[in-house]
Amino acid sequence: MQSKAKSVNEYLESLPDDRREIISDMRNAILENLPKGFEETMQYGMISYVVPHKTYPAGYHANPKDALPFISLASQKNHMALYHMAIYEGALHDWFLRAWKKTTEKKLDMGKACIRFKKPDDVPLKLIAELSAKVTPKQWIDLYEKSKTKSG
Repeated sequence: MQSKAKSVNEYLESLPDDRREIISDMRNAILENLPKGFEETMQYGMISYVVPHKTYPAGYHANPKDALPFISLASQKNHMALYHMAIYEGALHDWFLRAWKKTTEKKLDMGKACIRFKKPDDVPLKLIAELSAKVTPKQWIDLYEKSKTKSG
């Protein structure tokens, strides 16, 4: 379910009350911990944190007009989602799995770059804050470039 909202505030205002509160809390956890250099925007109908073109002029390979996506928040039909583009492999993935087990007994519902939460109570805000601080824009660009080279 892709939002047509043009701004983050418009997106948040469009959400049901229970989701607005937890998505806002997730947003705040990210904003308070995200390394300097990422920018908040609306991209692909989600609240997104991107490496702007001024830092990475090549943009996103799938559409170079788009800034390089890093983290996104979305209210989907059956869940809330945190998309973290650097979490799908390697040391950060391993760290996150260990940290999840230490943080909660809830079952992790995770795809390659998507962590899904069915209920607001399922969201570990402190872990999201910690995850948000783990990768700088430079590190993300390096990982992204390396993964593009691997995939051809």
